[in-house]
Amino acid sequence: MTSDPTGTGSAGPDDVQPVGMQKPKGLFGVSDTGDTSGFGGLVQATPSAGELVSTPEPLGGYFDEIVAALREAHGDEITRAVVVDRGELTIHIAPDRVAEVCKTMRDDESLRFELCNSVSGVDYPDQRNRLHVTYHLTSMTYRRRVRLETAVGLEHPVVQSATEVYPTADWQERETYDMFGVVFEGHPHLTRILMPDDWEGFPQRKDYPLGGIAVEYKGAHIPPPDERRAYK
Repeated sequence: MTSDPTGTGSAGPDDVQPVGMQKPKGLFGVSDTGDTSGFGGLVQATPSAGELVSTPEPLGGYFDEIVAALREAHGDEITRAVVVDRGELTIHIAPDRVAEVCKTMRDDESLRFELCNSVSGVDYPDQRNRLHVTYHLTSMTYRRRVRLETAVGLEHPVVQSATEVYPTADWQERETYDMFGVVFEGHPHLTRILMPDDWEGFPQRKDYPLGGIAVEYKGAHIPPPDERRAYK
């Protein structure tokens, strides 16, 4: 009995291949391009170099409750932008107000975002404030999620630390500093965590050179990443 690898119910003799004889594919099934990242053909919209554009309100669901509670505590100007994309809420705030906003998000009875899941950095080189920092928060009480995001430029890459509010942000702020060069003001011990202490530069900035060394592996010569292909 033959199998139908296409799932269409009409497998032909050319489609059926013995086990161990399948056609070679790239990572995650990529077979028609030189892209081995697993994201071949994926196109995502990136923030423009201009001003952030908020999603028109009302936002729907519990998103309006969160934004209203935050504005009631800190004023309407606390939100630089409020964006709903793919069913997820991101609130953009100023870099020098991260700690006070996080405290409200944690302590306000209508919010109760008790957990900071992660802190992540992003580099958008086409923007004036190109270094973004995102705090991913979860309310275990209300089973809700939200992101707080802020952005700084290379001339003054300083963001207020959230470690006094969320101790889980400690090592993750260090990693964001290590990889992107964002300085977290008020962090108790802001040192590199992945790279050596004397490392120069910040490896996850988009203008950081790939570098690398050539490798000999099973008779094959593998060039370093910066000579292997163009990443543009």
